[in-house]
Amino acid sequence: MNATAKTTPEQRLAKLVDALNIAFVQKNCTIEQAFGEVTLTVPSESLREIAFELYRNSSTFGFDQLIDLCGVDYSTYGQVEWETSNASSSGFGRGVNRDAEIDLKGADRYAVVYHLLSIENNVRMRVKTYLDSEHPIIDSVMPVWPVADWFEREAFDLYGILFEGHPDLRRILTDYGFVGHPFRKDFPLSGHVEMRYDPEKKRVIYEPVSIEPRTLVPRVIREDNRYVNEESN
Repeated sequence: MNATAKTTPEQRLAKLVDALNIAFVQKNCTIEQAFGEVTLTVPSESLREIAFELYRNSSTFGFDQLIDLCGVDYSTYGQVEWETSNASSSGFGRGVNRDAEIDLKGADRYAVVYHLLSIENNVRMRVKTYLDSEHPIIDSVMPVWPVADWFEREAFDLYGILFEGHPDLRRILTDYGFVGHPFRKDFPLSGHVEMRYDPEKKRVIYEPVSIEPRTLVPRVIREDNRYVNEESN
């Protein structure tokens, strides 16, 4: 039985946080620990360098597996549009009037999140880096974790994030002629174009969207008489 097997998850996380503080705080990184998880936020220009350190330094970190990689659009983060407590008395207030302001030029509009696993040290962590809306470009981590190939293609397809150094950065989920990036907050729910089969041309054709964009929100039931305590009446 190795030393790692004798430690508790809390002890392993505490050891990880100490090692991250020693290695990366001087590189303008921030470390957060909450709900049994550790998040390391790094400057975008230092991502690949730090990724190599997390992978190569097996005795301290040893994050040899990239479990997942995803993009995030923070343009409406913190707004209360969808909070149930702010719904109208009719139950249709939230999400119907789209008043959320989307910041298209935010310095930290986009983020790329990496979920890492160290098998040797039996610990997980999250790495996050922010990108601006004008130039959402970040170094590819494929030289560190080759499994990032399709993950980075997915983030490019859905968010328009560019991964510099990726050998084959192209769409992976949407169609070849798809317009835009569907997970961006400013992307219309109905999309930009629709497709149908044309029996005269005997092929699938693309046309402008013909439906009216709207958001359907279930009615909020404030009180249900089935569960009213009869003694209180």
